[in-house]
Amino acid sequence: MKKAIVLGATGGVGHPLTAELVSRGVETVAFGRSAGKLQRLAQELGNPVNLSIETGDAFKPDDIMRAAGGADVIFHSANIPYHEMESRLLPLGQSVMEAADRLGAKVVVVDGIYPYGRRTTGKATEEHPKNPHTRKGKTRLAYEKLIFDARWNNARPLIVRLPDYYGPSAQASYLNVTMEAIAAGKPTAFVGNMKVPREYVYLPDAARMIVEIALRDDSYGRGENWHIPGPPRLLSGRELVRIAQEAAGTREAVFPLGRIGLSLIGMFNPVMKEVVEMLYLTEEPFVLSGEKYERRIGPIRWTPHEQAIAETIRQLRKKS
Repeated sequence: MKKAIVLGATGGVGHPLTAELVSRGVETVAFGRSAGKLQRLAQELGNPVNLSIETGDAFKPDDIMRAAGGADVIFHSANIPYHEMESRLLPLGQSVMEAADRLGAKVVVVDGIYPYGRRTTGKATEEHPKNPHTRKGKTRLAYEKLIFDARWNNARPLIVRLPDYYGPSAQASYLNVTMEAIAAGKPTAFVGNMKVPREYVYLPDAARMIVEIALRDDSYGRGENWHIPGPPRLLSGRELVRIAQEAAGTREAVFPLGRIGLSLIGMFNPVMKEVVEMLYLTEEPFVLSGEKYERRIGPIRWTPHEQAIAETIRQLRKKS
């Protein structure tokens, strides 16, 4: 990898991806819509000489091509709000793949577990059947089919799939509102069931794994899915909140927000309205297998949850 461009560089996954690439000495272009956010990202990273920033619209292939400047790898971490996913996700994928095909570039697409549908026994490998039963899951499956469509003769894509995640940059995750409130010492809610242990990955750990996959030429190809699992230790909402509160030195109330509460909030908030159909994942956790990564890349290193959550709280308090 000589040069990379990160689409959605200031987002939850894009931020740590950009940081990881820059730390490895890769010439990196941070791409996004807001010049101000991109400039703040560069400042946070110490304005490294191997980082440049470019503004543009990821829905326009010409903007991506102009900004890429000969990049051989496109990291597509731009995302769509829940309530716009059905109408805008496929046009976004179309734009990114068209640009990649015209550039003859490799593409690392960051996605989640929605296309799989309901849980399986044990840990799911990349060969697990995709049988989505939700609208967003079906949209995400159509997205995968678009990414791997045979019409792209010159692009070489892969998809990395993450479970629920957390980290200082994770502004679009369910958990971020909870973490921000705990960091600020305020009462808050936790979306979903707080009793069931679930899989979480710390975003800087995920970024490191994603880059390791992207560095290997044999990682790419039609149908190449890669799992980015969290640590073997699953966390319930109660345990996660306890660790975060200990790190913040606060004990303000955190209450679970289920279907009824979300439905009521959804009358005024379109994003929360769309969260309801995905609550099954908080009740029937879907756990990813890292066997493919370990077999083809090497051992997985994770930051212990206590350390990762404490660092997340520390960074959120610093920003507030």
